[in-house]
Amino acid sequence: MTATDTAQVTPGGDAPPTRLTPRLKLVLVILLAAQFMLAVDFSILNVALPVIGEGLGFELSDLQWIATSFALCAAGFTLLFGRIADLFGRRRLFLGGLVVLGAASLLGGLATSPELLVVARVFQGLATAAVTPAGLSLLTTSFPEGPLREKALGLNGALMSAGFTTGAVLGGILTDLLSWRWAFFINVPVALLVLVAAVVVIKESRPDERPKLDLPGAVSVTLGLLAVVFGLTQAGEHGWGSPAALLSLAAGVLLLLVFYAVERKAKAPLVPIGVLSRRTVAWGNIAGLIAFLTETSLVFLMTLYLQKVLGLSPLAAGLSFGVLGIGTVVGGTIAPRVIGRIGTRSTLILGGVVQTVATAALIGLGDDRSWMWLLLIGTFVGGVGNMLVIVGFMVTATTGLPDHEQGLATGLATMTQQVGITMGTPIMSAVATAAITGAGAAGVLGGLKVAIAVNAAIVLAGTLAAALFLRKPAPATTPASM
Repeated sequence: MTATDTAQVTPGGDAPPTRLTPRLKLVLVILLAAQFMLAVDFSILNVALPVIGEGLGFELSDLQWIATSFALCAAGFTLLFGRIADLFGRRRLFLGGLVVLGAASLLGGLATSPELLVVARVFQGLATAAVTPAGLSLLTTSFPEGPLREKALGLNGALMSAGFTTGAVLGGILTDLLSWRWAFFINVPVALLVLVAAVVVIKESRPDERPKLDLPGAVSVTLGLLAVVFGLTQAGEHGWGSPAALLSLAAGVLLLLVFYAVERKAKAPLVPIGVLSRRTVAWGNIAGLIAFLTETSLVFLMTLYLQKVLGLSPLAAGLSFGVLGIGTVVGGTIAPRVIGRIGTRSTLILGGVVQTVATAALIGLGDDRSWMWLLLIGTFVGGVGNMLVIVGFMVTATTGLPDHEQGLATGLATMTQQVGITMGTPIMSAVATAAITGAGAAGVLGGLKVAIAVNAAIVLAGTLAAALFLRKPAPATTPASM
């Protein structure tokens, strides 16, 4: 049992609370604000990349490192930091990560050279890898398993997905009206406010006994994830047959196999094999990986459609995703009630079916702006379905584990999220590029339709896997209103 105000146990053995207390509401607001800020960081620079390149003298071929340096660290170190949060204190890591994030954002906004900007992005990625699992584990240990946790995770999922969309819109607005530097500066006051509030409201959470850190496991899994993510980014940039992509992916797979072998024999493993063998953890994370991979890469495909086929400006394209953002908020808001009525497994399946149908409908997009209605409806409905899957994934992947393993569970879930976001664009970019039949709008549209079809097929495959391999849980109780 952790020494924290977790709301898991009440005096006299009473049932855990089903409504939020004022203090728990403050905890929820602080943790959600941090997660939303981190989600915005994933996409806020996408629209601004060409402007940043011109302003700092980036070579066109080097622009990818602004995103890649962030993604490598965010995905590669998140499992390690999730375990460190369990061992040394979730609040401590959460606060430390916020300090690093604020400092790195200030450095990025003041950067005068490409090298300095990439360094800032590296530290932003490391801060994300620390704050995200620490924040999620604070969230899951602060709210009892059941209706309250489902609602908290639902809001968290909605805001994270909405943050990804908001980043694209906000990046365009800040770049057009002020400067790309404000895409960095905006983090500084937000991080400071969250930091001050967290110091006052959030209590420390750490285990009673502190086992040794599994250093061989930490090194092998971190290097393995770094190699996989680097290989995926190289595949998206140079094609799946490029030597750099193939060698990196092969090295990553080998290192992850080494990690598995190490964990089987370690006395205090970074990831206990027993946890990985749980169907809820394994298949819940697979569902989450597919959800993040498909929806974020669909944003990339629709960005190409809006700009390369319909000829919209980057700002107009970014604003078009506001409808998707609304869909994710709606999905995240209703997901806890849906889970309460039909259970997590059925929610995963329902969300996957809705996302599959909405994505497949986008194959019908045409080459003029009269088809915007289909894009807006398809992305809205797909956003609702995607959030049902994401919230179902978070609840499934963190259910049935004791408090001292929540940092591990949320670290795995966070890693799944980061890797899914990172994998999606390279995969869909490679599919679309291979299928493009000409330089004109019609040729680009043909390639995009093939990629959209592949995207929908991946969602369907994930939905079928959840239906087949996730055991049907006991009926859930209907959550009370917040």
